[in-house]
Amino acid sequence: MKDTLLNLLFRCNHKRLSRPLTPVRRWDEPGGDTYVVCLDCGQQFAYDTKNMRLGRRVPRSSPGSPK
Repeated sequence: MKDTLLNLLFRCNHKRLSRPLTPVRRWDEPGGDTYVVCLDCGQQFAYDTKNMRLGRRVPRSSPGSPK
């Protein structure tokens, strides 16, 4: 609730994004979908590598948790 209220008051325009990230399990086996992270607010977004465009917001992944 508090997070939603803050987002309504101070919206992030997601201008500063990380490079596209694709999790790798081991030995170049893809481990998940490609995503980018907003460096200001920390939200993660799906990333389409073919069209080089942002997709929908995805839930944050916790470090060390298997997908």
